[in-house]
Amino acid sequence: MHKSAISRGKIYIGLPMWQHSHWPQTWFANYPKTQNPLSLYCQEVNSVEGNTTFYSLPHKEAVLRWRDAVSDDFRFTFKFHQNISHVHQLQHCHEDVIQQLELLAPLKEKLGLMMLQLPASFSPDKLDSLGRFLSLLPHGINVAVEVRHLAFFAKGDDEKKLNQLLIQYNANRVIMDTRALFTGPCDSELLAEVRRKKPRVPVNVIATGQCPVVRFVGNDNSDDNERCLIPWVSKVLHWQTQGKDVYFFCHRPDNKDAPWLAQQFVDLYNARTPGPPITNLAIRTQPAQNSLF
Repeated sequence: MHKSAISRGKIYIGLPMWQHSHWPQTWFANYPKTQNPLSLYCQEVNSVEGNTTFYSLPHKEAVLRWRDAVSDDFRFTFKFHQNISHVHQLQHCHEDVIQQLELLAPLKEKLGLMMLQLPASFSPDKLDSLGRFLSLLPHGINVAVEVRHLAFFAKGDDEKKLNQLLIQYNANRVIMDTRALFTGPCDSELLAEVRRKKPRVPVNVIATGQCPVVRFVGNDNSDDNERCLIPWVSKVLHWQTQGKDVYFFCHRPDNKDAPWLAQQFVDLYNARTPGPPITNLAIRTQPAQNSLF
């Protein structure tokens, strides 16, 4: 197929949550107070990195409310429960997987991705378990896999085997970019805590499936974030020209400020992209440093 015949892929931009106690006074200040947080959120961005399902599964009624609160072009990304990924590490968990997918099934096409976040203890000798897991997933489920064992970032045979396995099952390798987070001095307890928790792994940029996923973790310095964001604009556009749908999730040390980071990426993307602009968020100005802590 000629490149000209490939339709341009979509871009989905999101945050690690859809509600925060600060947002009604900042991000959503110009919206009616009667709207629920998810309905407000989906008017500004078109995806979310749903961490809640990692810790506990929702009630069926909640899933239906989520489905009805968002527009047709919105895409949820939910994580597989920690019992699957961390406790059992993909062993003897098929019933748990089916239960979670059946619970989320009413979302239909609004369920964009299921994210499998594996612990650092998930080593190369466990790749057979990952292969069995991916082989048993129902057809039509887009899955993104995040690994943290350093062998998978060393450019050696272990990483090659992982990437080949993901390509075989059209699974997307999650790209974690924490370079901005670890740039500059550590001048607050919050930043120190976040740096301890977030993995500091190499940024190996590869699209093993049709839906590349980037988890970008910024810091509280706009210039640092911009330097690290700019290369992603070109890469996202490149993936889109290949017909891939790209998911780009923005984190900050305090995620009440994550919309600022998302806006920063949107502005950079729009400035370099021909055609109509993508979503613009309501917050246009970076917060003052003394308001962060």
